[in-house]
Amino acid sequence: MSHGKRYRDLYSRVDREHQYAPAEAVHLVKEMQSAKFTETVECHIRTGLNVRHAEEQLRGTITLPHMAGTDVTVVVFARGEKARDAEAAGADAVGDDELAKRIQDGWTDFDVAIATPDLMPVVGRLGRVLGPQGKMPNPKVGTVTEDVGRAVAEAKAGRMEYRTDRSAIVHMSIGKTDLSERELLENYAALIDEIVRAKPAAAKGRYLRTITLATTLGPGVRVDPARTRDIVEELREEASEDGAASDAETAAA
Repeated sequence: MSHGKRYRDLYSRVDREHQYAPAEAVHLVKEMQSAKFTETVECHIRTGLNVRHAEEQLRGTITLPHMAGTDVTVVVFARGEKARDAEAAGADAVGDDELAKRIQDGWTDFDVAIATPDLMPVVGRLGRVLGPQGKMPNPKVGTVTEDVGRAVAEAKAGRMEYRTDRSAIVHMSIGKTDLSERELLENYAALIDEIVRAKPAAAKGRYLRTITLATTLGPGVRVDPARTRDIVEELREEASEDGAASDAETAAA
């Protein structure tokens, strides 16, 4: 498939053989914003895990420090007082059998599904619909819970689930291109910290194989996977160096 002139122009700015420092990669990705809408910055992490083994699968949740502009739609399967708690917390749709039927009929325009344990038999019938979309409530990630009010609040605050796919790759959004470079870098650093922290004990060999950042419609930018510490500090050092250079130029003038 051939790409258009806009994509080819963006592609020419990226050195495909180079692994950029995180701060450099974020700066380059920010410059890739060229669509008429605000693009999402995606992070794709290829791990060395063997996901065919249950003990090497990676799954969890994370709330990134800066998720401005993210509008998360949450549905909750609950009855009675729990349903009222969910509504008070800001859930977009709350129900039981009627909500399940609505989803079975094809409505899946939401981001997160939460359920109380007693309604999991109802939700279980939606496995073929919600499972492939990664929206099936799961107690391991806190979306099957009695405390639905807290779960809704966390989801609305930007809590997201991450997991390895069949190719052992984690795909995550770290924000929109209208975030500042520092905010995107802090989100990236938080994600890398979480992935490193959650490394399965059974993992063997090199854990982080490749990391790529890309905008929705832009080419990928390879990030050095060895740089997992002091990521935000690199941006501070660059700013200090730029400031020192600017002061030197001013003094020379």
